[in-house]
Amino acid sequence: MALPAHIVERLEAKLGPAEGEPTVLGGGITNHNFRARFGGREVVVRLPGNDTELLGSDRAGEREAGELAATVGVAPAVIATLEHPVVLVSEFVEGPTLDADDLREPATLAEVGATVRAIHGCGKIGARFDAFRLVEDYAAATRARGGEVPDTYERAHEVAARIEAAPALAVGGPVLCHNDFLPANFIASPDGIRIVDWEYAGMGNRWFDLGNFAVNNELDPAEEEAFLIAYLGAAPSPADLAALRLMRLMSDFREAMWGVVQTAISDLEFDFAGYAAKHFDRLLAAAASPGFESLLEDAYAAR
Repeated sequence: MALPAHIVERLEAKLGPAEGEPTVLGGGITNHNFRARFGGREVVVRLPGNDTELLGSDRAGEREAGELAATVGVAPAVIATLEHPVVLVSEFVEGPTLDADDLREPATLAEVGATVRAIHGCGKIGARFDAFRLVEDYAAATRARGGEVPDTYERAHEVAARIEAAPALAVGGPVLCHNDFLPANFIASPDGIRIVDWEYAGMGNRWFDLGNFAVNNELDPAEEEAFLIAYLGAAPSPADLAALRLMRLMSDFREAMWGVVQTAISDLEFDFAGYAAKHFDRLLAAAASPGFESLLEDAYAAR
């Protein structure tokens, strides 16, 4: 796909003349991203895919969160937007995309902990994010589009209800969360880590962000503790560790149901059913392990 000429023309009116041909940026399976140059400035132009609102994407929230996170130096600056169609233009960040191995390096892990703390403390936006309701929304959207919700959904939903009731998760109010800490969303810029792809951002539960990062980057128990020390600025309590570890399961539930709803709405050539099954399997295996009940005990003890 090429960046449409009519969008280039509209962006030229805002940013100055286009220089060269925009090039496709790979790595995403939901949106269309292009690297381009307007008025002497390197930018990323982002066009949403079809029906992304059914995936929980909030385009106004994406813009607002990106703008806010940029003020504390953790996101690329938002440069311009268009409506009808929605287009978001942000600063192009020089530097390599990190992978999970990179992010588990002690110095990088400490930097990420401080970066996430900065995000959670940088202010408020209008968008909201609640993983416990989102999985229910995904199930409803799948059925409405004629898709099939797997039987594993009900088992996972029962697990989620037990997690949601844990008092440890209720400590502190909603904060700005990114909610999609995949390794590909971290860039090692010359000025430090920058985080991109804010389409799921919203005011939500900090422990979802923390658990999401931990599971997506396969942190082991020692790395989880080091990550929380960097985030909290102090040693985590058993309830803190339990909150992070329980939200790892909710992150997998969200990813599983994201895959399920994609099977009903997406025309991309991607194994969404296999993606969903992978995350359901990991979630249910964790819930069946002896450690799950111990985590719940620690999380419920934080009354």
